[in-house]
Amino acid sequence: MSTEPAIELGGINHLALVCRDMARTVDFYEGVLGMPLVKTVELPMGLGQHFFFDCGGGDLLAFFWFPEAPEPVPGVSGPAGRPDVAELTSAIGSMNHVAFKVPVERIDEYRDRLLAAGVACSETWDHDDSEWGLAAEPHEGVFVRSVYFQDPDGILLELAASTRPFGPGDVAHRPATAAEARAAATDAAAADAAAVSPA
Repeated sequence: MSTEPAIELGGINHLALVCRDMARTVDFYEGVLGMPLVKTVELPMGLGQHFFFDCGGGDLLAFFWFPEAPEPVPGVSGPAGRPDVAELTSAIGSMNHVAFKVPVERIDEYRDRLLAAGVACSETWDHDDSEWGLAAEPHEGVFVRSVYFQDPDGILLELAASTRPFGPGDVAHRPATAAEARAAATDAAAADAAAVSPA
């Protein structure tokens, strides 16, 4: 085992996404969400632009605009939509969604503000450890309250309000492996085939 010290991480410097129209992106992130635009970069050789927004807590959210960027593929490059109306799955290596930290006591107010600005939102969800991961109403097992919405390019965003600190009991599952998933899929296909074949 290495005796070298771990990399000293101080959080996220920035997350860089790709937009279709930088002006529209500035209107949404600065105008609707209130994130100050703090740095703009014109990329060399006509490659496009790279803009940075202050999303609070010393963190930045950045966007590239490439004039000839390919179109997104819903369900591949990102989720097909909000999790309350579409499939949450996206491709390996994709950016599934960005969750912004907000105070728990203001999450419903912020959802109302988004709706008033014409942004479609999920209900406020109470995430817990139940079978479906959602509680019908807040209780002491809820660990985060959240609201999902999308930006003008369909990027899935979330306002997330932690309701309690995590403790040792919150790490209770063994990490899944790709090999196990492949074996389970093979077993399920064999069972389906056996169910439809004549005896």
